[in-house]
Amino acid sequence: MKVSDAVKQRKCIRAFVDTPVENGLIKSLLEKSARAASGGNLQPWRIFIINNETMTSFLEHLAAWNSPETPSYDVYPKNLTEPYRSSRYKVAMDMYELLKIKMEDKEARMKQLLKNFEFFGAPAAFFCYVDRQMGPPQWSDLGMFLQTFMLLAKEEGLDTCPQEAWATRPESVSNFVEANEELMLFCGMAIGYIDTEAPVNQLVTEREPIEVWAKFVEK
Repeated sequence: MKVSDAVKQRKCIRAFVDTPVENGLIKSLLEKSARAASGGNLQPWRIFIINNETMTSFLEHLAAWNSPETPSYDVYPKNLTEPYRSSRYKVAMDMYELLKIKMEDKEARMKQLLKNFEFFGAPAAFFCYVDRQMGPPQWSDLGMFLQTFMLLAKEEGLDTCPQEAWATRPESVSNFVEANEELMLFCGMAIGYIDTEAPVNQLVTEREPIEVWAKFVEK
């Protein structure tokens, strides 16, 4: 598969089938992903994989957790301005339309939101952590690592969903994976095979035209 094809075909999958993913394949993809660009070669990503029986144990652990949690960070700015606010609103509306969920149906919307914390049924996943001493430049390294992983996964016939929603559950996750206090939970990554029958997987998010966000500077 060409890189350009992987980029075009990759999208966030929100419904997976239960076909297992081999640990060896995940390990291989992670090792290859570590070639992603990293400022100063810090390689700040710290990865915890859950798969097979561990996934079942984790979901049981999460269901039993009843202590309050403090989010690692704000996933979105509190006062999001245009055009970002409209972009976020539209992708939500497009998804709910595919699921036949009305905006006023808060219960159905919450039910869909909570599927994040089941990895949308994916049989495998990992959590990406970063040392708390790191700043925005190293967070960009995480993004490059995660994108590389998703493209390589696509090449292998796998689908993924990067999930910053997990940043709202740092205590329960860290307790399970035994991450030390110096590490901050950045996101989760669902890994598996797409459920082609699920309407939500028809969602393809729009992209703004290049004229909106790029400028060839000529002087």
